[in-house]
Amino acid sequence: MTDVNQARNLTLLMDFYEMTMAAGYFEEGYEEQIGVFDMFFRKVPDDGGFAIAAGLAQFCEIIDNLHFTEEDIEYLRSKNCFSEAFLDYLRHFEFHCNIWAVEEGTPVFPMEPLVIVEGPAIEAQLIETLLLVTFNHQSLICTKTNRIVRAAKGLPVMEFGSRRAQGYDGAVLGARAAYIGGVVGTACVLADRQFGIPALGTMAHSWVQMFPSEYEAFARYAKLYPDNCTLLVDTYNVLKSGVPNAIRVFNEVLAPMGIRPKGVRIDSGDIAYLSKKVRKMLDEAGYPDCGICASNSLDEYIVRDLLVQGAKLDSFGIGENLITSKSSPVFGGVYKLAAVRSGEHYEPKIKISETAEKITIPHLKNLYRIYDNETGKAMADLMTMYDETLDASKGLTLFDPVQTWKKRTFTGIHLKQLNVPIYVNGKRVYQTPPLEEIRRHCAEQVETLWDEVKRFENPHRYYVDLSQKLWDERQRLLNELSVN
Repeated sequence: MTDVNQARNLTLLMDFYEMTMAAGYFEEGYEEQIGVFDMFFRKVPDDGGFAIAAGLAQFCEIIDNLHFTEEDIEYLRSKNCFSEAFLDYLRHFEFHCNIWAVEEGTPVFPMEPLVIVEGPAIEAQLIETLLLVTFNHQSLICTKTNRIVRAAKGLPVMEFGSRRAQGYDGAVLGARAAYIGGVVGTACVLADRQFGIPALGTMAHSWVQMFPSEYEAFARYAKLYPDNCTLLVDTYNVLKSGVPNAIRVFNEVLAPMGIRPKGVRIDSGDIAYLSKKVRKMLDEAGYPDCGICASNSLDEYIVRDLLVQGAKLDSFGIGENLITSKSSPVFGGVYKLAAVRSGEHYEPKIKISETAEKITIPHLKNLYRIYDNETGKAMADLMTMYDETLDASKGLTLFDPVQTWKKRTFTGIHLKQLNVPIYVNGKRVYQTPPLEEIRRHCAEQVETLWDEVKRFENPHRYYVDLSQKLWDERQRLLNELSVN
């Protein structure tokens, strides 16, 4: 079972203006007017070098289930602002849009269309919030997770944040996004049942406190779960009682069974210092294979610093800073009109702002990634008009759309189109890959990025360029519509 939305109809999860605009389009005879909308973001969370797209599977589930119930219709009638003709339109609502999207787990960059929706204006408008809340949340958590996983330098990271998540969906879908981003498992049992993400965890401090002594708490747990015995050693004192009692249980309970302990977890204190002492104690007791897990409000910077300080750690449990992306809690994806279509003709639309980053990129577009044939590395991305044909065999010359004097010719390359068809005329044509495949795709694609792009501080700017034809069209609209 993977459909977390099957028991709910989320069609009314929208901003009210989407409904009033839809009704306005209907009353003005615009219900058949075709619009092209782009979903994109303007800034990478945490000032990082890239983000990771996630949420497409859940978005497809929502679109597959779009419908207005009689209860929905009655609610909208009670607002006293919609005509009976419009309500009847909603009663018989059908979805006819074309949708293209970047596949989950793909690194993405500002201004790139993660999702393109082309279809009747009413339909495209009504799904705005559903689209944004789905992609914004999971892309945010996936991006943050990948930063933490990269900081861990190959050591396992576990998602421990359910209780600090922003609601139930934040916990379950956050765990899914974190798994795509690279965690090995989650504390969330529902995420395991729903998506098959390995549920991990042992005990809380309350288990240790519940028993007459720390030793007895450890011993009882070891007898119950001998094959997965990881003990939380910081309830009272890590070095004076926690680890000595853990070693005693390993010797007196597990050793007679012929079972080796899995590990100990440190959840407070100076983890770098404590981990070194704990490692020495475990090694001297004959348990060099007993792992040490660290938790306690960790993030990518603390994880990185712990390893720089030589902390003797084997895994990390990350909670609130991961599941809420606490340091940068908003992804900032937006949904903007890029064109309207009449027959086979597209009329480009642009939003102009005094803030350069808020000026949109018009028209129905394609998005390509340029890979170097020799290294396999991603060199740049290119946005083109929908009807342009590219020939990489002769090389491509790209220019920066802002600093236009910066040009580079790429040779020995191949292209991959990133925006793939998801819906054609309202019918889904895309089969969501298994979660493990999405996770593997994410890891592989992040590896195609240069290390300079993956820096946490001051990452190299990955170039997202416009084709000459698209740039010319944008400049034409800017010149025509700008107010002197």
